[in-house]
Amino acid sequence: MFDSLSDRLGGVFDRLRGRGALTEADVRTAMREVRVALLEADVALPVARSFVEKITEQAIGQNVLRSVTPGQQVVKIVHDGLIDMLGSDTAELEIDVTPPAVIMMVGLQGSGKTTTTAKIARLLKKQGKKVMMASLDVNRPAAQEQLAVLGTQIEVVTLPIVAGQQPVDIGRRALQSAKLQGFDVVMLDTAGRLHVDQALMDEMKAVADIARPQETLLVVDSLTGQDAVNVASSFSEQVALTGVVLTRMDGDARGGAALSMRAVTGKPIKFAGMGEKLDQIEPFHPKRVAGRILGMGDVVSLVERAAESIQQEDAERMANRLAKGQFDMNDLRSQLQQMRNMGGLGALAGMIPGMKKAQAAMAGGAMDEKILLRMDAMITSMTVKERGKPELINAKRKIRIAKGSGTTVQDVNKLLKMHLEMQTAMKKLRKMGGLKGMLGMLGKGGPGGGMAGLGNALGGAEMGDMMGKIGGGLPGLPGGAKLPPGFENMLNKKK
Repeated sequence: MFDSLSDRLGGVFDRLRGRGALTEADVRTAMREVRVALLEADVALPVARSFVEKITEQAIGQNVLRSVTPGQQVVKIVHDGLIDMLGSDTAELEIDVTPPAVIMMVGLQGSGKTTTTAKIARLLKKQGKKVMMASLDVNRPAAQEQLAVLGTQIEVVTLPIVAGQQPVDIGRRALQSAKLQGFDVVMLDTAGRLHVDQALMDEMKAVADIARPQETLLVVDSLTGQDAVNVASSFSEQVALTGVVLTRMDGDARGGAALSMRAVTGKPIKFAGMGEKLDQIEPFHPKRVAGRILGMGDVVSLVERAAESIQQEDAERMANRLAKGQFDMNDLRSQLQQMRNMGGLGALAGMIPGMKKAQAAMAGGAMDEKILLRMDAMITSMTVKERGKPELINAKRKIRIAKGSGTTVQDVNKLLKMHLEMQTAMKKLRKMGGLKGMLGMLGKGGPGGGMAGLGNALGGAEMGDMMGKIGGGLPGLPGGAKLPPGFENMLNKKK
């Protein structure tokens, strides 16, 4: 997501940071490059022009040019400008009304509307809401059956199908059923079309008249780029939209649709679909997205993703083991599994400040998803005793493990070294006073501690040093982030 734009902007700002002082000409040259980068990312021309004019005016101010770190000041101005373009605050669903709250999903056919309906229903269910879904799509073959199947998968009730019933009647029946059965939210999945036409608009307006939805969400495919913005603009002119959901954001390296949507339609982006699975959707956080675009990372999302992936019993078990200074190969394997559950190295790279640059520095792109699987294969090729006591692994055992996992003895040595350094780092956790102390220790806890140990194992001393610096530079936990159950106890365990 935003990879190409992030790379282009990163190059521009690296050159600015490298200068001790900036002239107005330097800033204007950099802003022209920013404008080109935005246009190449498929940002709408009026939006790119307005954005660049605004930040240029601020960036050539005397306070910036005379500042001690003018390059960094310019980056901050661009960061704040991106947040303003995307919408300064996270836009949440406004469904705190007398039940049932109605959410109407609209959009073109093929945009992922039905799947997105199920994804949002799943999120609401996790928040404790009693949700009903109803398909009003009587045109696309098996559309109603598709929603019913998705409802079964996420254990959310769907309105029973009545053959031959029209959308307005289905909507009326869904509302009555939801009221009678005490549902908190009813989601109406309306029919899509291959293009914007008046028949589609008239049908949606008729449904909206009887349903009076609190939320009307437009689902658009971010991969269609500028066309996604055009579709959103057309819908917003005829339907009272309250927000936008962008699908396939994980495959959109440019990000132009996301950057243009708010400015063109005036409607906030409320959710971003990050994959095909029903749990791959997340609220759209402008501040976090701006940080990812500019390579500043997104530590809050990283911690929240950890909270979802780490089970309470696993965290408590790890806490008890750390309290005793224990960290064997089984524990390492558990940590690697959690990384995969959180999306793997690729998904985490954009959330950790500097990690994308660290990835790019890896010779031959060695830091890929397969490396986690290779590590897991090596650990599973060990005996139960070897996993519990890695110090038992001698030269002959290394050869056996390498053959059993399809790797080399050098790979096994790197894994063992990584384990040893992480074991040392984990023991120091007992003496740390919380998450902030742990994050600082990751970069500074002796030779190759924590992230540096992982870097050494993945790409040698140079990579280890780079990742160690990244770990040392991580900030404390920002306000609002939630720790996994038992995780805080694990961090605060004392001797």
